[in-house]
Amino acid sequence: MKKIILQSIVLCLSFLCFNKKSFSQRSAFSYEKFTNGKGDTLLYRQLLPDYDTLRKYPLVIFLHGSGERGNDNESQLKWGVMNFAEEKNMIQHPAIIIAPQCPEKMRWSNFLMKKNSTEMSLPVSPSKPMELLYSLIQKLIKNLQVDTNRIYITGLSMGGFGTYDAIERYPHLFAAAVPVCGGGDTSKISSIAHLPIWIFCGAEDAAVNPKFSLEMLEALTKAGAHPGFTQYPEVGHFSWLGAYTDPLMMQWLFRQHK
Repeated sequence: MKKIILQSIVLCLSFLCFNKKSFSQRSAFSYEKFTNGKGDTLLYRQLLPDYDTLRKYPLVIFLHGSGERGNDNESQLKWGVMNFAEEKNMIQHPAIIIAPQCPEKMRWSNFLMKKNSTEMSLPVSPSKPMELLYSLIQKLIKNLQVDTNRIYITGLSMGGFGTYDAIERYPHLFAAAVPVCGGGDTSKISSIAHLPIWIFCGAEDAAVNPKFSLEMLEALTKAGAHPGFTQYPEVGHFSWLGAYTDPLMMQWLFRQHK
């Protein structure tokens, strides 16, 4: 009985410490809002490193999934991005981290999908959130100490599709991309074949068919690119749990330069 009580106390203390750490990391992200000249708004959270105006820092753009859409400017921190905010990571890889929030009923990407197919096409016009995100990045470059040779983008699920949309739409803006359980327009591959990309997905993903990732991998390889690819066996939609806790991925990402 004493052993059970002791174990319960240890678990409770561990839970409290975890939540305290999580709250501390969340509070390190400032609440921000970007508004363009038309009055359109994009909410986002921002994490700055131990800022030194004598140097420039990588910029990491993190795109959340569909379940975190809204206007609370909080939900987008639920998955993935907090791994970039860990103390160890911020010491090894100091960076400016931006986590925008997509409004309800909108999407990061603007792909047109053929019926009963994984084939997609990229229209000329971006979605409103993507248009705002591009303008926000330009503002950050202007106002913060951003190393324009080290702008990275990553995202999960809806954000994985958004990652492909962004790099195919603005192929020379980014230095590397990590799309997690996403997909893109394979006809646009030639424009991003130069870009370091590491693709992640789950082999048993019932929400986003891993075929999307496999088709992008095949198209990139045929175009002469050398993408990284990780497909987790016996993993469903939550492949981002492995992707963003992979220290090799973090090390690889922050090594990339234009």
